Amino acid sequence: MEGVNVSTHPEIPGEPTQTGTALLEKATAAFQGFGPVNKIHQHLCAFHFYGHDMTRQVEAHHFCGHLNDEFRQCLIYDSPDDDGRLIGLEYIVSEELFLTLPDDEKKFWHSHEFEVKSGVLFVPGVPGPVQRQDLEKVAKTYGKVIHFWQVDKGDKLPLGIPQVMMALTRDGQLYENLAQDVEKRYNISFEKERENRAYIKGPAHGIHPMANAAGKGLQTVLREVDCKHEKSTRVFV
Repeated sequence: MEGVNVSTHPEIPGEPTQTGTALLEKATAAFQGFGPVNKIHQHLCAFHFYGHDMTRQVEAHHFCGHLNDEFRQCLIYDSPDDDGRLIGLEYIVSEELFLTLPDDEKKFWHSHEFEVKSGVLFVPGVPGPVQRQDLEKVAKTYGKVIHFWQVDKGDKLPLGIPQVMMALTRDGQLYENLAQDVEKRYNISFEKERENRAYIKGPAHGIHPMANAAGKGLQTVLREVDCKHEKSTRVFV
């Protein structure tokens, strides 16, 4: 597939961060703890596409932390740099937890087997043998991704409603120019990684047929409804 490599770094409107703001942030940080953020232990890089439009592909940098051995949660940025935009989040569960989900829920989750075995999901800066120890586990998992910021459109602010994203499941889906750009920047060869990961196995029960939107498009839409509310029980006198 061919595609246009749209910049994911639009200029954010607003005044530059003032010295006073920076000093205040440092002061509050001295008194506060950041438990959930401090649990982040891993940076994964991969690609997502909109569940209803595979032509809209986005480089996604995941910063993840485990809540337990079968569940990890990730903040997703368009870049690992200091000016990276927080564009979404992903929940990652083991095959065992995924199988407990209702069938109507399973369609929102994507498999990770192809991403891992093809080499396009990787851990930047970590030696291959080390990262493959974790990727052996990731290949068996499922992820649910929501993006809030449509940076591929050049939006300067997070506009519109959140969208369900999907991940690559077979060869020929990823735009070649996106792949080459990432390979060059991170000095990695997806093809070489594919060879090194050939031994890795996916879910024990195979990829569930309801996962990956059951092979169909999936789009979040907004519609107006009556707002539910409880009747007031107060007595006015």
